[in-house]
Amino acid sequence: MVIPVHDVNPTRRTPWVTYALIATNVVVFLSMPGIAGSVAGESSLAQLCHLQAFLDQYAAVPRELIHHQLPQLVPTGDVAVGRQGPGCVVGPPSYDKSPELSVLTAMFLHGSWLHLLGNMLFLLIFGNNVEDRMGHVRFTLFYGVCGYAASYGFALLNADSGEPLIGASGAIAGVLGAYLVLYPKARVWVLVPFLIFLPLRLPAWLVLGFWFVLQAVYSSGEGISDAGTVAYAAHIVGFLVGMLLAWPLKQGTPPPPEPRGLLFGRRARPRHTW
Repeated sequence: MVIPVHDVNPTRRTPWVTYALIATNVVVFLSMPGIAGSVAGESSLAQLCHLQAFLDQYAAVPRELIHHQLPQLVPTGDVAVGRQGPGCVVGPPSYDKSPELSVLTAMFLHGSWLHLLGNMLFLLIFGNNVEDRMGHVRFTLFYGVCGYAASYGFALLNADSGEPLIGASGAIAGVLGAYLVLYPKARVWVLVPFLIFLPLRLPAWLVLGFWFVLQAVYSSGEGISDAGTVAYAAHIVGFLVGMLLAWPLKQGTPPPPEPRGLLFGRRARPRHTW
């Protein structure tokens, strides 16, 4: 997998919505129970039970989204010792959960630092230009629609699953799809792991097209061991929806400037004719 670090595609205005989304995701992640233990590399059983109860309340669950079947027993966050040793206590839920609203809350939850930082890196690099083209309000709506489409698309394919679905990946996949439609020829600096991290400047269509192909391969269970824990199908749905929604804007989108020079990290400027 290539790691994007910078795109040669300047914006005309400050991407306040992109910055706000990143800040919100970070704040929510730091507020999640059990994060202190994950930073230190260890978590107690009490922290894990608390986190499980938190996710059952705020994460999206495919079975709840499609069948609207809410569980009668959920983790309470408490710990008790049973016949098989200590474990998490379950009981009737003390809250009223809206499956539809859980899709929104789940979009700001992440399971690890790697999960969070990877998503925020892609959002920072590609979200600013999509927001610049759409405007702040339309970009906010676009982000939400892609996130909801990705979650419900995944749920339709896994209607009986009771596993919690969390993360901004589906919405950010929509941003990547929009970027591919609007700026296919923009140059993106990436790090390619080849013995060392090799910096290359590649066209966006190659970087994002390769990313999409990987998601399709991984969603089939090929080439990766965690295909059952990552919602790759949600990435595919979000990406395609993002492409579809951005397509009407393609006609009036000015092309990115032609990059000059081969210096790593140097921002290319548009050529001027006199």
